[in-house]
Amino acid sequence: MADIKNRNGDPGADPRLPREEAVREGIELLFFAYRDFTAEPDAILVQYGFGRAHHRVVHFVGRHPGMTVGELLGILRITKQSLNRVLGQLLRQGFIVQHRGPQDRRQRLLELTDSGRELERRLSELQRARVAAAYKKARAPAVEGFRKVLLAIIAAEEDRRRFGRGRE
Repeated sequence: MADIKNRNGDPGADPRLPREEAVREGIELLFFAYRDFTAEPDAILVQYGFGRAHHRVVHFVGRHPGMTVGELLGILRITKQSLNRVLGQLLRQGFIVQHRGPQDRRQRLLELTDSGRELERRLSELQRARVAAAYKKARAPAVEGFRKVLLAIIAAEEDRRRFGRGRE
């Protein structure tokens, strides 16, 4: 996309390709959408002395019970030290428990507790409602287009495969 700028005003430019202003507007829309998407959960997290890193850990452990610490590190792409700080707090406060792996006792398998599931529900219910309302308003073809755009933004093939399809 390095040549987007060169296509502006070029009568021979392919009209199917995005123009600079459309790309910049898309970036700005992502900023505003992310701000509003995270505002309500952020207010809940403050009540616990938590931040967005805690939200991400609770989300992924809730979506993938029994995931290993290594798998979580791979998804979040943060340092062990950063994860240990956040995970340690969630463990101490009883939102997550860890079990030893059945085959490899060194593995730590993560799972939400009842308190963790309740926190995850509180954090995600407003986000789910926001996304569901947007999907309903946009309708199925736009939702599928949005999905394709998000998948194309994700850099790693392995991350795209998490959603049942590879590169689209």
